[in-house]
Amino acid sequence: MTVVDTARRTNTPLGGPTLAQERKLVTSIPGPKSRRLSERKAQAVSAGVGISLPVYVVAAGGGVLVDVDGNSLIDLGSGIAVTGVGNSAPRVVAAVAAQLAQFTHTCFTVAPYDSYIAVAEALNRLTPGDHEKRSVLFNSGAEAVENAVKIARHFTGKQAVVAFDHAYHGRTNLTMGLTAKNQPYKNGFGPFAPEVYRAPMSYPLRDGGLDGVAAANRAISQIEKQIGASNLAAVIIEPIQGEGGFIVPAPGFLGTLLAWCRANQVVFIADEIQTGFARTGHMFACEHEGIVPDLICTAKGIAGGLPLSAVTGRADIMDSPQAGGLGGTYGGNPLACAAALATIDTYESDHLVERAAEIGTIMGERLGSLAAADPRIGEVRGRGAMMAIELVDPTTGEPDAALTGRVIAAAHAAGVILLGCGTYGNVIRFLPPLSIPDALLLEGLQVLAEALAADSAAV
Repeated sequence: MTVVDTARRTNTPLGGPTLAQERKLVTSIPGPKSRRLSERKAQAVSAGVGISLPVYVVAAGGGVLVDVDGNSLIDLGSGIAVTGVGNSAPRVVAAVAAQLAQFTHTCFTVAPYDSYIAVAEALNRLTPGDHEKRSVLFNSGAEAVENAVKIARHFTGKQAVVAFDHAYHGRTNLTMGLTAKNQPYKNGFGPFAPEVYRAPMSYPLRDGGLDGVAAANRAISQIEKQIGASNLAAVIIEPIQGEGGFIVPAPGFLGTLLAWCRANQVVFIADEIQTGFARTGHMFACEHEGIVPDLICTAKGIAGGLPLSAVTGRADIMDSPQAGGLGGTYGGNPLACAAALATIDTYESDHLVERAAEIGTIMGERLGSLAAADPRIGEVRGRGAMMAIELVDPTTGEPDAALTGRVIAAAHAAGVILLGCGTYGNVIRFLPPLSIPDALLLEGLQVLAEALAADSAAV
């Protein structure tokens, strides 16, 4: 029996602190200690930093978070797909502790160290394609995206970049321009970087039956008419959109775009920041359709919760910038590199790609049953341990953001961490840690079902 099988069958956490894998409420949510910390937060932290659920955490592991009031909540968010291997996973803790005792920082571009190289080697091996690759490390997903665009522009000598409807790529100036959703990410923060354009995405629920190839040709036609391939450095796309609503493009969409990019010397950038590292039942979401991007951006699940991101891609593209053109003081920090190597080892040794597929089967079946009985669930979609439901008005099919907000609030009050998303604010996403036991996952989904039922009865 593998480690994963043991955790799944015995309801014990796969790594991390030895916490009881149970939902337990000893106070209302949030409890009095969390409310006092919220008061301190209001006096000390910028109001621009929003919080989805104001419970303040003191421990986490397996599939639970424990707050300062002693409540144990089921975690179906993983810190937005970051703690795929679980919080404080043993290999990660041991690797970071050992590195901490050796040295904490030198700046790789000043006095380098071998763990940075080892992470790059691992990324070159794991990412799609068997071509020669290079990698460069940064701190956040937005940094990775910014640098992928820099690299593509330098390599092609062109300036324009295309992103897609419903896209989310970050909150820095350039990545806000790439991000589609105005509120809260862009509103009042412009002007944004120039030469950023937007094309229509394949959105099967709302595309009126348009297949993937036709949807791609629609986007390509707009790109050719409004920008021109001769001006276009890169197309950047999430293989499954994250903040935009967990939109899975119709089959053929990504492949048709990629073929057009290859034919027109346009760099194809896959933003796998949320979809990467076993999340979708493959190590990377591109693999579901056999897509081999020119550049791939990774972050979130890469280092077990420590800040790290990367751009990996074709050697000729990645070697284009001049020495000193890429880098940063903290990029590839030795603690984060140690965590990444241990995290990658955990994904592979504990068969977490397979575990993500198992979780996807469980969620797909349960959410599918809910959708069959509840017309307010317009669609169940996603892959592996990255699933979502889109909530709609059953008579019109229009997005129902109010219902979504009520259901999420009810789940929070009942001790289950859910996250919303979507351009229209009407999608609930499920991103459980891959360390979650089956029983806890099913309990969390049952709380969702009860919240939907209670809301229906109240209307």
